[in-house]
Amino acid sequence: MTNPLRVLLADDQTLVRSAFAMLVASAPDMEVAGEAENGLRAVDMTRELRPDVVVMDIRMPGLDGIEATRRIAEAPDLADVRVLVLTTFDDDANVLAALRAGAAGFLVKDTRPAELLDAIRVVAAGDALLSPGPTARLIARVVRLPDAVSVPGAAAGKRLDELSAREREVLALVGRGLNNAEVAGVLDLSPLTVKTHVSRVMGKLRVRDRPQLVVAAYESGLVRPGE
Repeated sequence: MTNPLRVLLADDQTLVRSAFAMLVASAPDMEVAGEAENGLRAVDMTRELRPDVVVMDIRMPGLDGIEATRRIAEAPDLADVRVLVLTTFDDDANVLAALRAGAAGFLVKDTRPAELLDAIRVVAAGDALLSPGPTARLIARVVRLPDAVSVPGAAAGKRLDELSAREREVLALVGRGLNNAEVAGVLDLSPLTVKTHVSRVMGKLRVRDRPQLVVAAYESGLVRPGE
């Protein structure tokens, strides 16, 4: 039998943590590894407990979820830990900052229980972008803001000339929110070939994961808001 996914819950609201803990515990393939009331505690508990997934609120006292995500993502010994951030629809700039910090994806707090459990499974399986369509739309909104948070796209844009024509096509489709299977359908390629292209593009643009690819596609101008 496969070991259950170990989930660490980080939120400063006790009732929210308790509700998420009950939900996670109800899933036969998951268990609650621990609960953290702030970002600093989340980082410490991640190092101590080595969960598969950290469900991270953004707004917490002291060390917020963005910085906590960055510390976890940048720690070489925590490379196997995935961070799923929680947000609200009016928190766009912070979500973008969290993706830049290394979050594997995001969910809104009013998501349905089954969707949260599915999201945890997706992130734990290594799919770096959850709900690609909403993510792309969110990034498009933030890119239009005059005070948009800094993202790695500017540097990535300077490296677009390192991409082949096919790799640019793949990046553009990823930026528009398509998953590997959908990209494969559009370009008449196998999903495995698309996965290889995506990995090569990440390496050439020097981005951490798929969410950062979406950000880079917009910030470089390869994909424009509204396209």
